[in-house]
This record gives sequence, structure tokens and C-alpha cells, in this order.
Amino acid sequence: MESVPVSLKKLMEHFAALPGIGRKSAQRLAFHLLGLPENEAEDFAASILEARKAIHCCRICQNFTDKEICDICASSKRDGSVICIVESPKDVLAFERLQEYRGRYHVLHGLISPLDGVAPEDIRIRELLPRLQDTGITEIILATNPTIQGEATAMYIARLLKPLGLKVTRLAYGIPMGGELEYTDAVTLNKALENRVDMT
Repeated sequence: MESVPVSLKKLMEHFAALPGIGRKSAQRLAFHLLGLPENEAEDFAASILEARKAIHCCRICQNFTDKEICDICASSKRDGSVICIVESPKDVLAFERLQEYRGRYHVLHGLISPLDGVAPEDIRIRELLPRLQDTGITEIILATNPTIQGEATAMYIARLLKPLGLKVTRLAYGIPMGGELEYTDAVTLNKALENRVDMT
């Protein structure tokens, strides 16, 4: 790639570093970006910087927000007695697309994975515990992906919560093992939510 200008090569490398983007896709994206009018390219770059600066974790549920408390946690229309624990903010979007679940969330931002050096203290479990002091909470739904790491995380949290006497449920296996919530169709995800199982 000696004929490629250094700045273009760097742009391609940045695109290629994104999940799901291969070298050819990165090249197409880079050339598309170069073909945009200058003001559109500037808007694109500005939106990345703006999102990076404005977005942070909700003080309560750890979901992404540009406020201190996200809209879901702030809403009086949500059922505060149920907390659905998910791996990432992408999983919150998957449930919200259903427009069926009306409880609240807790986002872990990762899964326990000893082989990868990820311990319980490396994800947002400790931020969950103060929320459980609320006597109005009646159920915790463990909605981690049905992978080895997802199962290990769900089992760890279930054991952690058992002494608190809370009802702890797990999504039913309408979602295939090795699958990810982000790519699950709405019908399968809704059935998994409806048929969740008690883990205590």
C-alpha cells in the first residue's frame, strides 16, 4: 500500500479496528468519507467527538446517557420492582425494541472471564448492590448472553443475591447457546423473556 497516502492509510486502519469491519469494508468506508462534502465530513467527525465527550454511564443503572440519570431510571412509568441485568448497553436497546419489558436495567459492561483476566470486580457488579437495599425490588432478571462467560456471570450473581431473599430468574433458552442478544429476533427474545426461569 505504498501508493496510499499516510493519512488515508491511517483512516482505513481506524475503520478496520471497529468490530465487524474487515479490510475491504474499511477501505470502502474511508473512500466514502473522503467523497463527502467537507461540511458533512466535519459534522461526522464532530459527532464522534461530541458523543465521546457527552456520553457516560448513568449513576444508577450504568447504561449510557448524556445526563446524570438516564431516561429509563428517571421515568415514573417504569416498574422499579424488577431489574434486568445485561452485559452491555446494546442489550438494553435489544429489550427496548420489544416495547414489552417495562422494568429497569443494570448494565455490567462485561462478563466474568477468568481466562481473559476479567474478574467480578472488573465489571459493574458492585454498583448493583446499593440498589438492592430498596425493599420495593421483587425480581432480578439475569439476561446475560447464553455463552460460557454469560452463564458464569449469571451463576456468580445468583449466588451473590441468594442471601438477600430476592427472586432471581434467568432468561429461558429460546436464545441459542453462543448467540448474542443484539442479533436475536424480536419474537425469540420476547419468548425468552416470557419463559425466564427461577435460579434460586
